Amino acid sequence: MEISMSFDRSSGVLMHITSLPSPHGIGTLGQAAFDFVDFLRDAGQRYWQVLPLGHTGFGDSPYQCYSAAAGNPLMIDLDKLVTDGMLTEEEVEAADEDWNPDKVDFVPLIAARYPLLRLAYARAQKMPRVMEAVQAFRESAADWIEDYTLFMALKEEKYEGAPLWEWPDADILHREPEALEAVREELKDEIDFRVFLQAVFFAQWATLRAYAARAGVRIIGDIPIYVSPDSSDVWQHPELFKVDADFKPKKVAGVPPDYYSATGQLWGNPVYDWKAHEKTGYAWWIWRLKQNADLFDVIRIDHFRGFESFWEVDADEETAINGVWRKGPGMKLFRALDAAVPELPIIAEDLGVMTDKVRALLRSTGFPGMRVMIFAFNRFDDNDHMPHNYPVNSIVYTSTHDSQSICEQILDICEPEDADFAKAYIRWDEREPMAWSAIRTLFASPASIAMTTMQDLLNLGADARMNIPSTVGGNWSWRVRKEGINRDVAAFLHHVTEVNRRYHPVPAVFDSTPLDEVEVQEVTPDMDYGARKYWTDVREQLALLRKANAFLTRFES
Repeated sequence: MEISMSFDRSSGVLMHITSLPSPHGIGTLGQAAFDFVDFLRDAGQRYWQVLPLGHTGFGDSPYQCYSAAAGNPLMIDLDKLVTDGMLTEEEVEAADEDWNPDKVDFVPLIAARYPLLRLAYARAQKMPRVMEAVQAFRESAADWIEDYTLFMALKEEKYEGAPLWEWPDADILHREPEALEAVREELKDEIDFRVFLQAVFFAQWATLRAYAARAGVRIIGDIPIYVSPDSSDVWQHPELFKVDADFKPKKVAGVPPDYYSATGQLWGNPVYDWKAHEKTGYAWWIWRLKQNADLFDVIRIDHFRGFESFWEVDADEETAINGVWRKGPGMKLFRALDAAVPELPIIAEDLGVMTDKVRALLRSTGFPGMRVMIFAFNRFDDNDHMPHNYPVNSIVYTSTHDSQSICEQILDICEPEDADFAKAYIRWDEREPMAWSAIRTLFASPASIAMTTMQDLLNLGADARMNIPSTVGGNWSWRVRKEGINRDVAAFLHHVTEVNRRYHPVPAVFDSTPLDEVEVQEVTPDMDYGARKYWTDVREQLALLRKANAFLTRFES
């Protein structure tokens, strides 16, 4: 059995929420996110790709989160909390420092942000409608919210940030019911505070998602293949991971030496016990996919080749060199996922060490794979990453969050002869930014979906890099300035999209009708969209997301 999947010819931009401009030190789900949707609409783009939205832990990486389901509280928009009376402008301004507009400085940001969020929670407790919505959210998320919030309360309040396997109380670590009941009572206020944060996050996300749907913009989400070793997922389901009796990883994930690193990449995430997953009918993965299907229009699954076979390393190794390949679940998993969530659009990140077996698995799934233009420019090698070789069923990028920008690749990394070849290949006209010529070339390719990054749209170099694999510190911090998201860039992108037949006009109802007059208002009649308030009960939030999907279905028909 093979899964069939295809995408219309279209295009989009990759930029994470935290990279949006903001006066508060980090991009959030606030006005700048709505403005970016407007930018994408004006630029003729169908897709906005974001990185994982999870509650980041080690290294501030969205691929190392405390939960596979929770949202990142740092993305909560403070201005909306002001609008709703939970904070004052003066309180927010007093907490703001002279934030770097180009980078997120996570340590002082977290120190400044959480006192504000606690103050907002204290005021929210006196607002019956807000607390009713929080309770409704809590009930809807019962399959993960209680374990996650208890995990965070234990980690941050009781154990002063210690990782899971260093928790000193064995009865709590091993989830003995009486111990958990007692500690839930002890940490009740902290647990309730963290439930509140998640309710706020997902309410704000639902509003942004509906707005994007109205604009004809689909959101591509990202599922990391692995979870963090220090996570509520491992604590809740240790039998599904290769961890010891005290939850410490025995075998960890990574990749062997490759383009990015001579010693490979040692990620540190516990690898799955796939036999245990198979015995459950892959229930945890089905749950995870359903969680993401409620949040996104398309899902990118990271490190696809790990489902065919994965690189397993002893946890005490210092590099990924001494690992071994282990068999993954293959099509058994994807058949189970397709049966549970049929016809969900999925993109496979199939970069890295590819084999005939991995390629066969990709063909069997029908998922589009990825190509990245920065890997193309070897004058002696007509490789798979050269745009004229892209298959139709693929999603292609000028660069990614894990790579250098296209300009840095050509100007600073390529050998001089390869750089000359690259400039000729993209037909660089020196009257325009080099990256724009690369984008023109990419968008002219046969690939169904062509994506560029905000860094490449702005012709930026090494200073704008989002992540350097195999390094810790200084990553995930890049931010775009407000003036970078401008009409000239939108006009260029709209033109190159239209001439390459990737443009899909937005129906007039999405383009001109005030938001409080469109069909979303039928779902949530008491929501004030002028101020973009977002407190509805969970049934309204879910209906809003369903309406977003309905908008997109009608838009594409």
